[in-house]
Amino acid sequence: MSGWRALASVHEDILRLPQGYETEVGERGVMLSGGQKQRISIARALLLEAEILILDDALSAVDGRTEHQILYNLRQWGEGRTVIISAHRLSALTEASEILVMQHGHIAQRGRHDVLAAQPGWYRDMYRYQQLEAALDDAPHDLEEAADA
Repeated sequence: MSGWRALASVHEDILRLPQGYETEVGERGVMLSGGQKQRISIARALLLEAEILILDDALSAVDGRTEHQILYNLRQWGEGRTVIISAHRLSALTEASEILVMQHGHIAQRGRHDVLAAQPGWYRDMYRYQQLEAALDDAPHDLEEAADA
C-alpha cells in the first residue's frame, strides 16, 4: 500500500466501497461522509510530496481516534517539511512545535501547547472547555459499557 493512503487513514474505507478505488463518487455515484472527503483530500495533498503542507481545519469531520492517527502520521511525514494546521479542535495542535492564537487579525498568544495550556488566556480556556466537552460526549458511551459489564 502506498504511504499517502496509510498516512491519511483512508485506504480501508476505499477498499469497502463497491468497486474500491474504481468507485464513482459524487452525485452519480457513492456519497462520501465529511470525514472520508477530508481524508481523501489529505491523501491527494500528500501525493504532491510538497515541502509545505497547509491544512485548514482539515480534520473537523473525523473522529478523535482517526484524528490522532492522522496527526501522528503527519508528524512522521512532516519531518524536514513545514506543516501548517489551522484548527478549531485544539487537540489537533497538542504536538505542534509552535501555536499561534489569532484574535482580530493579531497574534494574541504564541507558544507550545504545554505553555499555552498553563497560562491564563483564550487557549487555556478553550482547551479546558473542549476537554470537558469531549469527556461529556464520552460519558454516555462509558455508562453503556459499564452497564453491559
